[in-house]
Order: sequence, then C-alpha cells, then structure tokens
Amino acid sequence: MNGAYQEAAWGVIREVEKAVVGKDQVIEKIMTAILAGGHILVEDMPGTGKTTMALAFSRAMGLKEKRVQFTPDVLPSDLTGFTIYKKELEKFVYQPGAAMCNFLLADEINRTSPKTQSALLEVMEEGQVTVDGVTRKTGRPFIVMATENPAGSAGTQLLPDSQLDRFMICVTMGYPDKEDEIEILKRNQKGRPAVRTSNVFGPDILCKMQEEAADTYVHDLIYGYIADLVEATRSHGLISLGVSPRGAVALAAMSRARAWLKGRKYVVPEDVSEIFVDTAAHRIQLSAKARVGHVRPADLLRQIEEKVPAPSIRIRRG
Repeated sequence: MNGAYQEAAWGVIREVEKAVVGKDQVIEKIMTAILAGGHILVEDMPGTGKTTMALAFSRAMGLKEKRVQFTPDVLPSDLTGFTIYKKELEKFVYQPGAAMCNFLLADEINRTSPKTQSALLEVMEEGQVTVDGVTRKTGRPFIVMATENPAGSAGTQLLPDSQLDRFMICVTMGYPDKEDEIEILKRNQKGRPAVRTSNVFGPDILCKMQEEAADTYVHDLIYGYIADLVEATRSHGLISLGVSPRGAVALAAMSRARAWLKGRKYVVPEDVSEIFVDTAAHRIQLSAKARVGHVRPADLLRQIEEKVPAPSIRIRRG
C-alpha cells in the first residue's frame, strides 16, 4: 500500500473543502466512490453547491472535464458524438461528443429526455461509445458526476432504473448550518467566486489509486455481510424492488475504497455500514404502502442495517 497515494487522495479532499463549505462527509464519500471507480449522483435543490463540488473534484485531480447542461433539447449525439462527411477528405469523420473525456459533469441530468438519458447507459457501464457501428473508448479513468433536482421539480424527467443502478452512490448536499451560511455569504461578497483548486495529481495517478483500492482484502465474512444486507432489501415488506447484483458489487467496491482511504489493507464491517445507505437508497423501489405512508428509502435501509448482524472479525497484529 502506497502511503503517498493515500496522502494525495486526502489532498484532493482538502482542496475540494476549500471550494465547498461545510460538506466534509459528502466530499469524503464522493472521493471514496471515485477511488472505487464509480459514478456519482448528487440530488438536491438548485443552489446548494452541486456544480461547484463537481468542478472542484475534476480540477483537483487534473482530469479532462466536459460539462453538459441538460435541457429538453440536448440530443444523444451531443454526448456520444457523430460522424459528418468531409468533402475535402471524401470520407466521414467522427466528431467527439461530451463523453469523450475523463470527467463528465452531467448538470441537472433529469431535465433532459429519456432518449438522451439512455445515451449514457453504454458509456457509464463500459467506458465507450458506439457511433455508426464503430466503438470508441473514452478517456481513462472515466467518471460521470451527475446532479439532479428532486423528483417532481418543474421540468424534470425520472431517470430510468437501469441508469440509476449505474451510479455507485447517490448523495445529498443539504442546506448549510448558520456558521457555514455566514462563511458562504462572506465568500460571495464581491460576486460568486470562481472555482479555484490546486491540482494534486493527474489521471495516471488516479488509475493507480483505483487499482490499489480494488486490491484491498475482503474476508468471506464481510462478503456474507454484504449479501445479507442486500437480501434483506429484497425480502422487506415495504420494498417492491431490492438492491440488484450490480448494487452488491458497488457496495463491496465502496467498502474496499473506504478501507484503503482510511489506511487499511482490509475491510471491516464499519466500512460496509457507513456507505450502505448512500450505495443502496437510489436502487430500491418502495411498495405502494410505503409511498402512501411517506416512508423514506434511507430510513428503511437504516432499519435493515440495525437488524442485520455485523460479523465479528479478529484482526491479527504483527
């Protein structure tokens, strides 16, 4: 395990904290998802700092970024690219879309049409786009960080379940407390400041970090714990659709990345429980009874976490 890599990861977190006030836990969870090689969905009301957060991360990691402001008139080809005939060359030439990058900021993703949303399915799962029968790889690493307004907001479209499942975590920014609000007011005294973060490392280093995090040891008891949590979502009376196998894989990847970020070579039950809700809440569907009762997915998942016993693992010293 390379301690310098871990220190660099925490360096990114510190840089983002300079740009985003009072959201330390959210920043750490997003960094964990990036180390796990996943995509991030940030859901909240407009004006809570979602876009600032995304830009700060991409710039602190030195990634080639593209930003798309999703509106009803955004087309699939805006994301995947398209081919155009060049008369002087007497052939069709590929024009890259926004997805041909390392870090794609999909701003207000649920304001565009389902057809355009579906254009992200292949690239989020496989890191490639297919245009006119030709498949092209994106940059490596490839991360999608999407923001969305709460369901029911004016002009929004629900994301399909297949796309929600491709996001490793879904987090909420939330409103700042009084002290943080005062700090935000002071920073914006002369207009909204630009997002300025120092570059900590580049794409190659991030890829090595992701490889190290993926090699973190997971005991069979931990895998069993993850399987028990996932199964509990599938058999719960108030949940009509539980966590998918892809969700279970994401939970394991997030647990490994969290352990690595905390400086351990192995996963402990706390790594799983700390990220369970953020990894699973957007993947489940509530039953009609739960929706009528205004039950929140996060509350159900916390109840499941409390009921499913965590394994007791003895760590050998020396």
